[in-house]
Amino acid sequence: MGEVRTPVLLTNAFDESLARRGRLATDQIRKYEADALVDTGAVRCVLPPHVVQQLGLEIRGQRVAEYADGRKESVGVTEPVIIDIDGRDTLEEALVLGDEVLIGQTVLGKLDLLVDCVRHKLIPNPAHPDQPVTKVK
Repeated sequence: MGEVRTPVLLTNAFDESLARRGRLATDQIRKYEADALVDTGAVRCVLPPHVVQQLGLEIRGQRVAEYADGRKESVGVTEPVIIDIDGRDTLEEALVLGDEVLIGQTVLGKLDLLVDCVRHKLIPNPAHPDQPVTKVK
């Protein structure tokens, strides 16, 4: 398939909520832009510790992460972060590990994005090109 990367804007969801309520200036919302690796083998989103720190996210618990080689490790899980890819956004907790931002299956599903293996990029689901649609049945 080859490597697929995508620009992503990460936003501290708590900051964004406070700003919407007029309790925080919009220029104080903590954000981080990254060239994220799309990993269809990963279920969850992954943020490295330095990104979590820059966003000011708290660690709200631990989860067991299983690596491709079968190793398992307990890692931190963040408060919700807003993940925006091509103007489509969703809330997601992220696992804290590694050294780069990874986008996993849950984000792709919620944003209704597909991997174009030929062009090595993400594309909106052709059935819903204008906005994400979530199946509930």
